[in-house]
Amino acid sequence: MMVLYSGTTCPFSHRCRFVLFEKGMDFEIRDVDLYNKPEDISVMNPYGQVPILVERDLILYESNIINEYIDERFPHPQLMPGDPVDRARVRLFLLNFEKELFTQVTILEARGKSNEKALEKARLHIKDRLTQLAPVFLKNKYMMGDNFSMLDVAIAPLLWRLDFYGIELSKNAAPLLKYAERIFSRPAYIEALTPSEKVMRK
Repeated sequence: MMVLYSGTTCPFSHRCRFVLFEKGMDFEIRDVDLYNKPEDISVMNPYGQVPILVERDLILYESNIINEYIDERFPHPQLMPGDPVDRARVRLFLLNFEKELFTQVTILEARGKSNEKALEKARLHIKDRLTQLAPVFLKNKYMMGDNFSMLDVAIAPLLWRLDFYGIELSKNAAPLLKYAERIFSRPAYIEALTPSEKVMRK
C-alpha cells in the first residue's frame, strides 16, 4: 500500500492528498509535524521536506513527481493528457507554476523567517500572475478546457490559501475565483482537506 508522509498545512502535500482521493484508491496518510520532523524524513528525502510517497522499496519526493507517478500507476481518472505534445505542455505549465507562483508561496509559508517587505512582494507577485490567468476561465471550465487535470491539482492549494496568505484579488480575477469554487466543490478535494486547512479559508 502507498504511504504518503504529509504536512497538515503544507500546500505541496495538499496536492498529493488531492490526487490520491481523486483516484479513490487504498493508501495511508501519515501526518508529519513540520516544526518537529521525525529523523526518517531526512533519510527518505535529502531535502528534509514533505510530501514523500513510499510504496514498497520506492521512495519519491516532490509533489509533481509523486502525482505523475500515481497518475501512471492508477490511470483512472487520467490527470495527465495521453497525447505526448499535450503532456509536454502540461509539464511546462507545471514548471511555470513552480517558478512563478510557488517560489512565492514558499516565501509566504516561511512567514517567521521572511521580512514584511519580502512577504508583500510575494503577495503582489502572486496577485499579478493570477489576475493574468483569470481570462482563461471566461471560456474554460478547467485549465485544459473541459477536462480536470494535473494543472488544476497543482494550483488548487494556492487558491484555497489566498485569504490565509493575505492576498486579495481584484474584480478582474472573478472568473478565476469561480473556477476555484468548481475545484473546491469536488468530493475528492473536500476529502483531502485536513482540519488545519479547513480553517484557512473564510
